[in-house]
Amino acid sequence: MANYVRIATIGPRTEQVNEDLQPQEMVEHMIGFWKGKLNQVLPDQPDLIVVSEVCDELITPGFSIDQLTEYYRVRKDQVRDFFAATGKEHHCNIVYSAARQAEDGTWRNSNVILDRSGNIAGIYNKNHLTIDENEVHRKLYGKEAPLIECDFGKVACAICFDLNFDELLSKYVKARPDLIIFSSMYHGGLRQTHWAYNCRCYFVGAISEKPSQIRNPFGEVVASTTNYRDFVVADVNLDCCLAHLDYNGEKLTALKAKYGPKVNIHDPGYVGSVLISSQTDELSALEMAKEFEIELLDDYFARALAHRHAPGHMET
Repeated sequence: MANYVRIATIGPRTEQVNEDLQPQEMVEHMIGFWKGKLNQVLPDQPDLIVVSEVCDELITPGFSIDQLTEYYRVRKDQVRDFFAATGKEHHCNIVYSAARQAEDGTWRNSNVILDRSGNIAGIYNKNHLTIDENEVHRKLYGKEAPLIECDFGKVACAICFDLNFDELLSKYVKARPDLIIFSSMYHGGLRQTHWAYNCRCYFVGAISEKPSQIRNPFGEVVASTTNYRDFVVADVNLDCCLAHLDYNGEKLTALKAKYGPKVNIHDPGYVGSVLISSQTDELSALEMAKEFEIELLDDYFARALAHRHAPGHMET
């Protein structure tokens, strides 16, 4: 059944803070900064807001690692709690991306998913740190790749350098999330498309000082920030599935003939497959495909691979 989610992504320049301020004043400055950024998208009443990597990290000339650690010691959960209170007030989910101290005192680079009540729905710890993040910034590598349950679907996370590693991607390909959230300082370019297409799901990137974009399961950009605005809000329909055109042509025609505007069949061109989206509350995209015996993309690829390996089909 149609599952429309309004997503806001924000990718601002990293805020520079006067190094003469006391740590608590820096925290208050950072909260004020993000209050202004969130106010850009809250009038659209988003279901989900995604912000860029380590969103409340300080950038100050000559600021040492020890000074940054002291700022984090004073900050504690103040910025996270501000995000949580904002999400609760405006009834939306928010991704808070930040350096986070674990209960044992060690540090992680994390995405904290806050639900509409301001509670923590789940936490993802960056699996693939840069070497300096570990050696200089004293953070530990995450080892889990959880799917986080939100009220609109299952969410997977990746943070910056993560996007380069198929080890993490392969876990999500098997897990089948409804949405990938990518908080970053690095854009990733074609890797964004690669992740969206391989996971067969929507992908939202929030990237400091670079285009922050929402992509469909083909990796096509459906919304993007610009050189003028560091935020964008768009509606996406997570009730969708991919089907190859082989053997499905007449079935897709019949599907459209029966359901008309209740189904959208999007052909991006050149990849031989289409995106089927249910635009009704009567039944889901998968139920539509099943009704017309439309073979889904992964099922077709699995069948083709099995056919190749069947006895007598391969040259000797």
